[in-house]
Formats: sequence, structure tokens, C-alpha cells
Amino acid sequence: MDTKCKTFARIRRHRRVRAKVSGTPERPRLVVFKSDRHLFAQLVDDSGSCARTILGARTSREGGTLTQRAAALGSLVAQATRKRGIERVVFDRGGYPYHGVVKAFAQAAREGGLQF
Repeated sequence: MDTKCKTFARIRRHRRVRAKVSGTPERPRLVVFKSDRHLFAQLVDDSGSCARTILGARTSREGGTLTQRAAALGSLVAQATRKRGIERVVFDRGGYPYHGVVKAFAQAAREGGLQF
């Protein structure tokens, strides 16, 4: 399968998930995007006419493998989210399978105190 087909398949899966998952001010959507070098995470409030980003973060360049950096990002996002008074979120894996980097991020966020 070439890269173009993989990308379109991921986008199709993400659209299917997004049809069912949306964020509210009390329970925002925790969205994940994975590139070759970084993992990006956003807290999004989908209520109203347009989506509003509450918090955004990405992995740093130092610190080992992408999986290790994703785990560090998960705990950082959990800490910043809890500072804002939000403890419950809806997890949106962005069409990616729930293993590896995405799973490490989600587990670290759960250990940091987020519920989803």
C-alpha cells in the first residue's frame, strides 16, 4: 500500500470517528496527530459554530524514542489539563490504530489523572 492510500485510509477512519465524537467545554476532545518525528496533541471544544483549541502541545526533540517522548507528552498534557480544571476528556485517536505511540500517550495521560 503506498503512502497516498495509507493517508486516505487514515482520513476516512478519522472522519468515521469524528461523526461520533465531539468535545464540549466540560469534556473537551483530546486529539492526537502523529508525524514521522513528533506527536501533537490538542484539547478542542467543538461546541458553537467553530472548534476552539484550548491547549496544544507536541513532543520535544530530546528524550529518546518517539514512544518515550509520547509518554512524557501524555503526562504533560494531563498536568496542564488538570490545571485548567478539566478532568474528563473524550479521546480522539485521529484514525491511528490504538497501539505504540498513541497507546503510550493515552496511558500516560490516564496515569496523569485524565479520565476518558
